[in-house]
Amino acid sequence: MQELSDTKAVIFACTDKSEKECFDRMLLGTGKIYAENALKTKKGDVLFLYNMDSDVLHGVFRAKADGAKNIIPEAWNGNYPYQVPVELEGEKKTIPNAKKILTKLGIDWHHPAGPTKKSILLRLFANPDESWSSLIPDTGFQKEERKEDEKPKLEATTLWDYPKQSYGSTPKGNNKYAGVTPAFILYNLLFRYTEPGDLVVDPMAGSGTTYDVCKEEGRRCIAYDIVPTRPEIIQNDARKIPLDDSSVDMIFIDSPYGDNIRYNEHPANIGHISAESEEFYDELEKVIRECHRVLKDGKVLGWLIGDQWVKKKFTPVGFEVYKRLSKYFDTVDIVCVVRRSQASNTGIWYNRALRFNFYLRGFKYLFIMRKAVPSKPKKAEKGVKWAYYQRGKADTKGKQEENMKHVPKVDLEKG
Repeated sequence: MQELSDTKAVIFACTDKSEKECFDRMLLGTGKIYAENALKTKKGDVLFLYNMDSDVLHGVFRAKADGAKNIIPEAWNGNYPYQVPVELEGEKKTIPNAKKILTKLGIDWHHPAGPTKKSILLRLFANPDESWSSLIPDTGFQKEERKEDEKPKLEATTLWDYPKQSYGSTPKGNNKYAGVTPAFILYNLLFRYTEPGDLVVDPMAGSGTTYDVCKEEGRRCIAYDIVPTRPEIIQNDARKIPLDDSSVDMIFIDSPYGDNIRYNEHPANIGHISAESEEFYDELEKVIRECHRVLKDGKVLGWLIGDQWVKKKFTPVGFEVYKRLSKYFDTVDIVCVVRRSQASNTGIWYNRALRFNFYLRGFKYLFIMRKAVPSKPKKAEKGVKWAYYQRGKADTKGKQEENMKHVPKVDLEKG
């Protein structure tokens, strides 16, 4: 059996309402926001249960199996589908005033605890009466962070701004590649719109950012490019995607937004066409049409695009692409992605923009579009026979005379 010292520690949360079911089923669960904590939990990992209402921490649990989705689908009425089956490691112990103690110890229940913090938690449960201050190591344990576990923040607004292109210890894409896609965009889209094991397609993969993020986050990925930059990327023109209809769970595209960047010398590259011409958008629409064909109903396409300012002329590339997208997809939302580390983000270009009275491109659009689900044909309504009754003349006259009795008389001479 795996020793406690060889495992990581994960803290799950519950309320007074959900706690009983945790113990009755010996199952810990969570919703999509913290799904990763459950899905990355392995058999033998150390677990704790924090009750947010009573502010107590229960433990120590051990995972009986790897975390998964819907181990018991009906648990908590399906509200917490990402689950881990557990067993108690000895007797159940409960630590009161848990929030204060965890804060003082630098332990965040939202994230798995590293080796030092896990050791502190185990000592806390082994000696509940011991002062928490005596558990703090002399060295800077607060800085204990494993780079391989670093994740971007999940965005809740339509303004996304990250200071760097990649995250974690493993590079995602090549940050030297012209127009490289920020990895945090893929992370947010995957988290919101896919599940582990889903198939994601990038028809214009560039340096392979989409492929790398999908691999790390447990999604399958097919990456295409007209000129592949690495073995994992398949040579293909995005205007004809070699996949079956309705076979893909999500699509992401970071397309050219004109001929301002020389990606490669392939004669069919859409990036050789000027965004000032209608041809550019016609060719992108062929890509849009193919994406609509291979995407499953109800699934999402993310399209990253920027506007163009060249030779004192502004071209609203984003608006033009959005009009084409709207012909095929419903709009989920439009996100403004702040551009960082682009070639124009320097003091020289900043001064030029002020001197010559123009603006540097500060953001890109992220269009999040959904393929509509065909509406079900309505069932034919059963025929209803209405009865029509014609009023008799005598009855009508009688009712009018009856109503007139209640109308006050007016002396017209007096007004």
